[in-house]
Amino acid sequence: MANSYRVLRKRILASGIKEMDIYAPRIARVAMPGQFIMVMADEGGERIPLTLVDWSKVEGWIRIVFQEVGVSTMKLGLFEPGESLYYVSGPHGTPTHVSKLNTVVIVAGGVAIAAAYPIAKAFRDVGSRVISIIGAKNSSLLIYEEEIKSVSTEIHISTDDGSRGIRGFTSDVLESLLASGLKPDLVWMVGPTIMMKVCSAIAKRYGVRAVASLNPIMVCGMGMCGACRIRVDGRIRFACFEGPEFDASSVEWDELILRLQMYREEEQLSLKRFLEGGGHI
Repeated sequence: MANSYRVLRKRILASGIKEMDIYAPRIARVAMPGQFIMVMADEGGERIPLTLVDWSKVEGWIRIVFQEVGVSTMKLGLFEPGESLYYVSGPHGTPTHVSKLNTVVIVAGGVAIAAAYPIAKAFRDVGSRVISIIGAKNSSLLIYEEEIKSVSTEIHISTDDGSRGIRGFTSDVLESLLASGLKPDLVWMVGPTIMMKVCSAIAKRYGVRAVASLNPIMVCGMGMCGACRIRVDGRIRFACFEGPEFDASSVEWDELILRLQMYREEEQLSLKRFLEGGGHI
């Protein structure tokens, strides 16, 4: 297993945000936009879901982008090219339904901008007009701008502090575009849950179909832990194996936001132990 899941390349995109290429030819051969993988950095680590950002069927690598916010992602960030991860499985999840549409608006925020790249590329490749809206807290945390630009017909940028693009949020840009008369066939969104909630409400107000990728709420990736339970159209669904994409207007966003706060105390305790132990649990 020495050469399995070998890290081929690592790149720092911003403070605490890293891009990593992993040798995983079986996954690369069948990967599709919208899917994710499960990663274990070491034998004692937890399984974490990470969206597939890019891949090469010929060269056998897959690409992930992650933010070091907890123990598992910090462990992952310590790996260097030539070292091998303990375990990688996938691809998991239902691929994005991609077909030629007149206009698709892609909305992405924070580290999830990278997850929007394969979606924008897929819609561009089938001949759709792709308008991308990306945003971050500030210009230093804005990632994948050039990558998104390369697969978009036009791109709009927002930052909370106005250090890049407009001062405001991705939802402000979406509101402005729809108010100006833009009538897209689809709004596809990924990013912070509150961002998706607001963008969903805007799309619904203008009568535009919207799809949200709910990858931020997954834990085990198999539907066993129940952490990714969501209510869609009044029915309980599981984001990991029934998603991660759902009709945004049917998601009960307030319940989802509460769910995401469930394990915050445990996560902070685990991180405290990790840091105090010099990078060990």
